[in-house]
Formats: sequence, structure tokens, C-alpha cells
Amino acid sequence: MMLGAILLQATETTTATTTTAQTVGSPVTAYWPVMIFFVFAIIFPVLPIILGRFLRPMNYLKAKMRPYECGIDPQTEAHDRFTVRYYIVAMLFLIFDVETIFLLPWAIIFMGDDFSFTKFALIEMFVFIGILVVGYYYAWRKGALEWA
Repeated sequence: MMLGAILLQATETTTATTTTAQTVGSPVTAYWPVMIFFVFAIIFPVLPIILGRFLRPMNYLKAKMRPYECGIDPQTEAHDRFTVRYYIVAMLFLIFDVETIFLLPWAIIFMGDDFSFTKFALIEMFVFIGILVVGYYYAWRKGALEWA
């Protein structure tokens, strides 16, 4: 009899908590943090622009309106062509820089406990670094890394 009273009291408590959990708030209240985040995401970049517009000095001198403010007069037009070598070096930098990003996940995985997997990861990384070295050697032999 005592056990039945305890179980009945426990079920009444759980039904009371489930009904209160359903009536705590509407589904919109769950989105308040997201809405507050969006408000800050809009205000954070817009506010400095608006404040800067009102707080900056408004005197535009002739020297300020020139295309270059470094103090050196331009020698050529602004639309001069660059050599292709500049773009090749830039692309090589981007390619090999992005390739080295793959080293971080490998290093994290390599710290694992499974020796067979870490041995495979080590061999895989040596192959990866070998491909990078061959790519650097090829670019160097073609003269893509020289500026002049």
C-alpha cells in the first residue's frame, strides 16, 4: 500500500512538471537569443559608419582629392598591365597556402591512440608533403618563383 502511494505521488509530480514545461512560453521565446544576435549583427557594423560620418572633419583639400596620398606623383596610368609572372606567383602562394591548412587536421588525428591508423596517417602525410615538394621543385625549375 505504501509503495502504491509513493508511485501515485511520483506520477502526479511528473504530470505536473510536464504540464508546466509546456506552458512556460510560446515557441517565439526560444528565438529571442537569435533575434538579439541579429540586432547586434546589424548595429555593430552600421553604428561606426554612422558615427564616423558625423565625427570626421569635412575639409577636403586639393592634396586629399589626389588618387594617391603617399606623396609621390604617379608616373604612369592606373590601368597598367602586370606581368603574368605576378599572377603565377600569387596563384602558387594561394594553392600551397591552402594545401598547408590540411596539416592541422592531420596533426590532430595523428595524436590518436590507434597505432595502425597513425601509421597510415604518417605515410599519407609523407606522400602529401612529397607532392608539395615536387610542386615547388617544378615551379622553381620553370622559373615561376622569380620576379625579374
